[in-house]
Amino acid sequence: MTTQQYQQASEHFLTQARRELAAGDLPQASEKGWGAATQMLKAIAEQRGWEHNRHRHYHRTANRLRAETGDGDIRRFFNSAGALHENFYENDMEAALVAESLDDVEALLDKLRPLLTQT
Repeated sequence: MTTQQYQQASEHFLTQARRELAAGDLPQASEKGWGAATQMLKAIAEQRGWEHNRHRHYHRTANRLRAETGDGDIRRFFNSAGALHENFYENDMEAALVAESLDDVEALLDKLRPLLTQT
């Protein structure tokens, strides 16, 4: 996929996560939230020539971007996305916490979008 396709997928997944949350499907809302975060990280990694095809690469990308920007919220918000990914399997988060975590994912995307260079 291209950088633009990853970015578009990220935005689509966040929209879908909100729909799934409204419908009460917390595991699917959670997984779509995780997907929104990772697809945006993949967009940045793709553009910069960084590996991005494994879970560990998402963590590395988030850590590199945190170090580059000095913005600790990048890591914190990515941790919220990770909690959502876990919830897909465990389904033990309450709806309010899923909603809060999706807000964190949206905030993460807001921080990451400007890091994409226009090509």
